[in-house]
Amino acid sequence: MKVWVDRHTFPITVSGWSLLWALGLLLGLALLDQSMHEVSIFLVPPFAASLSILLYLPQQPVAQPLPVIAGSTLGALSGTVVAAFVHGAIPAALVAVSLLWLLPRIGIYHPPAIALSMYPLLLYPGRWFPLVVVLPFTLVAVGSHALLSTRVPRWPPYPLVPDHSLPRDYGNRASPSSQADDDNRPL
Repeated sequence: MKVWVDRHTFPITVSGWSLLWALGLLLGLALLDQSMHEVSIFLVPPFAASLSILLYLPQQPVAQPLPVIAGSTLGALSGTVVAAFVHGAIPAALVAVSLLWLLPRIGIYHPPAIALSMYPLLLYPGRWFPLVVVLPFTLVAVGSHALLSTRVPRWPPYPLVPDHSLPRDYGNRASPSSQADDDNRPL
């Protein structure tokens, strides 16, 4: 019988403390959602996705502070601006694909940001959703994650410490050296 999921796929194990951290943040949003539901929607699924990225992929570019905070806020802001003129599934899909193209190009790609861009067009969370909900949540999530990574044993290190010894085009398929390698590869 073939096993489809290898238990070594994610070498980082999450401690009980990190699960309590995620639970605390999500329960806080749930309480805000119940007490201030007339203001906005606070507990949105992309936030759980952001927390899982912070915990399981803390050293990846999508988990770094700038993409999490700016990417998520820009995603929600884009959806909110478009929602001022039109609502529905088609505009939501167009905004999502536009951000799927844009965010990696400006260096702030965070996958939940794409989903956050669709919320204002589908669920009407209010015009202040990006600033009242998304920006504070991402600041608290990133800030507390960074703080806890220095204080709690076995907490994954965060944020990424850049390795300045690597060349600037390291890992870029379009770099001249990798292009030359591709040209010399046998068909």
